[in-house]
Amino acid sequence: MRQYGQLEGFRADAAGPRISGHRGARGVLPENTMEGFAFCQQIGVASIEFDVVMTKDRVPVVVHNHTLDGALARGADGLWLPDPGPRVAEMTLAEVQGCNVGAANRDTEYGRRFSDQATLPSAKAPTLADVLAFAAKPENASLSLLLEMKTDPDALDMAQEREEMVAAVAAEVRRAGVVERTVMHSFDWGILDVARAQAPEMPTSYLSYLPKGFPGENVDRTVMPRWKEIPPSLPKAVVEAGGQMWCPHFLDVTAELVEEAHGLGLVVGTWTVNEVADINRMIECGVDSIVSDYPGRVQDCLLRRAAA
Repeated sequence: MRQYGQLEGFRADAAGPRISGHRGARGVLPENTMEGFAFCQQIGVASIEFDVVMTKDRVPVVVHNHTLDGALARGADGLWLPDPGPRVAEMTLAEVQGCNVGAANRDTEYGRRFSDQATLPSAKAPTLADVLAFAAKPENASLSLLLEMKTDPDALDMAQEREEMVAAVAAEVRRAGVVERTVMHSFDWGILDVARAQAPEMPTSYLSYLPKGFPGENVDRTVMPRWKEIPPSLPKAVVEAGGQMWCPHFLDVTAELVEEAHGLGLVVGTWTVNEVADINRMIECGVDSIVSDYPGRVQDCLLRRAAA
């Protein structure tokens, strides 16, 4: 297996697992905002995880769902958008950035789930270029990037969609000069095939998910493998697909699977781990990195263990 220096930002060290801020720090600040990413950097989090979709004018923009929903976005008139809202792929960048994404709508299930999330008065969805420019600043040189490409499930030509998305994303990463800190990450194992072909200098991280979804996640609209039967070994399936990192949902993680994955040379990250009991179980399972909406909770768990 080829060795990639980028993986060191996600590999556990003597202090325990690395910490990735999920969509910045979604439990603390609105998701996928520059303020959320800056918060992670300020508290010493090792990496940020964020989502990229393509606008109508083919600009990579940092938004999670394929629709801009009223659970977390308001239009230029200040009113919450519908839920589901307009498709990002049918909006120009100007239209996307004309919306306010600085608050969670407390009248929705998503908003109630993140009721402790602070409000930002005028946050807008950043472009991928914005996030990469932030990461490229000298003071952020230690920040690793877990860049999740979210393929449009309604694309008329999926092969073209994948090719165009990877080309646009890879060009931005190279332009910003952060290749050596970027991991290409996706549920869509097909787009990771394209990423390895177009950007072989960056490792690929394979997301997997077996349980049911959470409110506001739109898991059913995520492009992912549709196996007739789940592979008997997901770590082996990742290696056979060409990946270097496996990122299962935390409910799918066992110590035995982590050991198997490590034996195959994989780095193991897990998502989205928010409760203290779950964080501690992931540490005990030996994962390399923990993606969390509450990175401070993971820091606290690690500090308590170090002091014990």
